[in-house]
Amino acid sequence: MNVKMWAKALQVIPRLTKEEWEKLDVVSRWLVSTRAAVLIMTFISAAIAGLFALQTGGTLNVGRWLLLAFGLIFAHAANNLLNDFTDFNRGVDRDNYFRTQYGPQPLEQGLMTRAELLTYAGFTGALALIPGLYLVLTSGPWAWLLLALGVIFVLFYTYPLKYIGMGEIAVILVWGPLMIGGGYYVLTGAWNWNVVLGSLPYALGTTMVIFGKHIDKIRADQAKGIHTLPVLMGEKAARITTLVMMALQYVFVIALVIRGFFSPVMLVVLLALTAVPQVWKIYSAPKPEQEPAGYPPETWPLYFVAAAFVHNKRFGLWFLAGLLVQTLLHVFGVL
Repeated sequence: MNVKMWAKALQVIPRLTKEEWEKLDVVSRWLVSTRAAVLIMTFISAAIAGLFALQTGGTLNVGRWLLLAFGLIFAHAANNLLNDFTDFNRGVDRDNYFRTQYGPQPLEQGLMTRAELLTYAGFTGALALIPGLYLVLTSGPWAWLLLALGVIFVLFYTYPLKYIGMGEIAVILVWGPLMIGGGYYVLTGAWNWNVVLGSLPYALGTTMVIFGKHIDKIRADQAKGIHTLPVLMGEKAARITTLVMMALQYVFVIALVIRGFFSPVMLVVLLALTAVPQVWKIYSAPKPEQEPAGYPPETWPLYFVAAAFVHNKRFGLWFLAGLLVQTLLHVFGVL
């Protein structure tokens, strides 16, 4: 066991040599290969779904919520593994492509064989599917559609969706209406369009992250024939679109407070505005050709995505904190 590596892999994507990889235990290898540091975005979506369920119903089946969170997190992890497998097989991650510059690509760097990576992906996918099937079998009929959509996005996000400008659209649908709206449905047995609307501020944040990543590698994607939305839009338009999405996160929250679905407590998300100046500065100009002086170690060539991730994490945690307080006020009859 290497608890220190577990903790590191949950915070950043470690850069490892083959020799260092060989010394890792199986849990560390799984955490590194699934890029576990980004799985917090899925946990937050699951937590938001649970809080919405508690807010409207007054109670929450903790067991069902744990199954939901577990299934969603492992589905995301399986997708990350399949992403690497697909891109490697299509020749995308070869020749020091962007993916191999910010963290281990198990196949490209010879850390795993195809069979080993598929074993990891199959095991991870099964761990996601088991709780998913239980929740579907004990929920309403629409749960089958939600499960089917989840499977489609896990299997086909990398190809063809990412290649035809649909990857970013998939992200906003998955981390908002599907994870939060669908999660609410399997927890309560009811579909709620207010919950879907309430999911959008956070879903926009996760979409910001993927936009930032695709802007970072826009030249490499162009060369490989991968037509992400930033490739189709051009870098400048993509940078502006990302800033618009960030602004809309706050606009949606304020609008939902005015509408009455959110209480004024949710305005606590405005504290995340402290991250906006740095994000705005970074997105207001093209990416530097070289790593800026004083840039955080082991971060470059991640640039736009790193800024988006910092903002999303801060916004998401304040959003979650506000929703928790709002939910408790509902449960105790204050609201």
